[in-house]
Amino acid sequence: MTRLNLSFACWGYDRTSALADGSVRPDGIYLNFQKLEVEETFFRMLRNREFDVAEMSMSSYSVTLGRDDPSFIAIPVFPSRFFRHSCIFVSAKSGIEKPEDLIGKRIGVPEYQMTAPVWIRGILQDEYGIDPASVTYLTGGEEEPGREEKLKLNLPERFRVEPIPAGKTLARMLADGEIDALHSARAPSTFYSEPDKVRRLFPNFVEVEKAYFGKTGIFPIMHVVAIRRDVYEKNRWIAQSLYKAFVAAQQRTYAELLVSASLKTMLPWQIAMVEDTIATMGDRWWPYGLAENRKVIETFTRYHHEQGLSPRRLSVEEMFAPETLEEFKI
Repeated sequence: MTRLNLSFACWGYDRTSALADGSVRPDGIYLNFQKLEVEETFFRMLRNREFDVAEMSMSSYSVTLGRDDPSFIAIPVFPSRFFRHSCIFVSAKSGIEKPEDLIGKRIGVPEYQMTAPVWIRGILQDEYGIDPASVTYLTGGEEEPGREEKLKLNLPERFRVEPIPAGKTLARMLADGEIDALHSARAPSTFYSEPDKVRRLFPNFVEVEKAYFGKTGIFPIMHVVAIRRDVYEKNRWIAQSLYKAFVAAQQRTYAELLVSASLKTMLPWQIAMVEDTIATMGDRWWPYGLAENRKVIETFTRYHHEQGLSPRRLSVEEMFAPETLEEFKI
């Protein structure tokens, strides 16, 4: 039987490795898997729509849904999730000691619309009372000068967002005290090379993040899997086929992480970490699908709207292909 050829761009995650090596294949599809850094995938998909299917920033995807004739439709598969308390970095020159000290400060973000900063701003608002509009955001390259927003934004005037000077980087500006803090998915290089100048706001971030999960039940979603809408409209069956394959590939990872005869990763205490995660978050701590993720997604869509990135609050159902919202029962 002839299979439909689809290109798929994604980072090389353990939960997608069975799709990359072909040991799990979507029904009726030949998946041309291209392992790319997330920034490259996002840029090429959002700017040029180069792939049939791609990992995509949940924030960028949500921005596209607020526009006429949106280019993508997602399936409820989340290749990246991350607690982001560990991703708030402060300059030693800033005098910032606690979250409330961020008010009125100059905060760097590679892009205002990035998913990680959306979550960080929302968490800081909900948990510590910090209005996202109470600071000035400076955007630009974290390690290389010249980065711009991948999507043109039309933010309400109350949000102050400015580009950093040409030739500057956020990592260097943070160490030099030119910005007070940084919200970023990647740790800045100066955090490691100049630890006397750059530190985390929450040095005990694991403890803080576990407490946050215990209080809210939220494990933040960073990325979705998005299909080019023109590809989807021609073959709407591919949404369910891809979803089933991603679930099957993830199931293998859950099992492999508990194999103790030979460790899957280079983490010496991998088994202890997995057992601790299960004790804290349950044995399916990284759920796909809509039902188990409704609260997480609703929280995100609220943040996205409150921060001026969505003209209205998106509903959960409109974010995903309808074929993936229900499953057959026997």
